[in-house]
Amino acid sequence: MRSRRRHPLLFPVLLCALAVLIARPTSATGASDTPGGLSAEVVRLYDEASLATQQYEAGRREANVQRGRAQRLERLLVRERQDIAALHGDLGRIARAQYRSGGGLPHTAQMLLADSPDELMRGQRAVWQADLAVNNAVTKSRRAEARLAADEEKAASAWQTLERRNGELAKIKRGIEKKLEEAQWTLQGQADASVAAGACRGAVRLDQPRTRFIQPWVVPVETYELSSGFGSGGDRWASRHTGQDFAVDIGTPVRSVGAGRVVKVSCGGAFGIEVVVKHAGGYYTQYAHLAAVTVEQGQRVAAGQWVGQSGTTGNSTGPHLHFEVRLTPQLGSGVDPREWLATRGVRL
Repeated sequence: MRSRRRHPLLFPVLLCALAVLIARPTSATGASDTPGGLSAEVVRLYDEASLATQQYEAGRREANVQRGRAQRLERLLVRERQDIAALHGDLGRIARAQYRSGGGLPHTAQMLLADSPDELMRGQRAVWQADLAVNNAVTKSRRAEARLAADEEKAASAWQTLERRNGELAKIKRGIEKKLEEAQWTLQGQADASVAAGACRGAVRLDQPRTRFIQPWVVPVETYELSSGFGSGGDRWASRHTGQDFAVDIGTPVRSVGAGRVVKVSCGGAFGIEVVVKHAGGYYTQYAHLAAVTVEQGQRVAAGQWVGQSGTTGNSTGPHLHFEVRLTPQLGSGVDPREWLATRGVRL
C-alpha cells in the first residue's frame, strides 16, 4: 500500500463533509418531482453513498494512525518509567549508604585519606560530577516523562474524537445506503411493470456525466465485476451465453461503448428492457436487462454517453448488465465482446 501522510486539514474537511451530508436531503420520497424522477434519485444516492464511503474510509485511516501513535507513546512511557524506577533505586541505595557512613560515602572517606592533595581534588571532582550527572538524568527523565504523558493524552484524545466522528459518518453512510436500496428496488419494480405490460415508459432524462472521453471506445460501465462470459454454458441459456455480463447494482449508469445511433429500444422478452446501438463499421452493441433507458430510438449517442440504467429485467437471476457485440441487430450474430473491445484498446 502507498504510504499516507497526515493532512492537517483533515479534521475540518471531515466536519464540513459531515455537515453537508446531514443537510442534504436523501429521502426517496418525492423523487418523481425531480428531473429524471426515481432514476435521477438513484444516481444522486449513488453519488452520496460514494462520497460517504470515501469520508468514512478517510476517517477510519486517520483514526488508525492516531491509535498507533498513542500505542507507540504508551510503549515509550513504559520503558521510561522502568528507567526512572531503576534510577530511583540507585539513588535510594546511595542515600542508605550515606546514612550508614554518617553522611559520607565509603569511597569518599577513602579519598579523604589520599596521599596527596591532587588525588583528593580528583576524588572530589569525580564525586561532584557523578552527583551532577545523576541530578541531570533525573531532571531529564522527569521532563521526558511529562512530555510523553502529554503527547499520549493528545494522541488518545484525537483518536477518540476521530472514532466518534467516524461513528457518525458510518451512521450517515448506512442511512444513505438504505435509501439507495429502497430506491433501487422501487425503480426495478417500475421496470418489471413495464416489461409485463410490454411497453417502455419512455426515455428518462438524466444529467449526462461531464467527462468527455478522448478515446473512441470505453467500457460499458465504470465500476464492475465480470461474471458470465461469451460462449459459457449453463441452464439459464438455450445454447451458449451470447454476451459478456457485468455484475453491477440496480440503477448503475450504462454507457454506450462508442459513438453510434440507437436502432432499438425494447421492453419485453428474455432480455427485458434493452437498447441496441449501431456503430461505424457495421457492428451493433446491445445493453440488456436494464431498469430504465435514457435514450430514444433513432437518437445519436457519443462514446461514454449514458443509454440506460442496469437492472434485472427479463430472464435474469440478479442485477447485472448483459452486453453483446453483434454483426446484425438480431440475436445469433454475436462475437466475443472482450476480444472485440480489446482490438479497440479497451481491456476488461
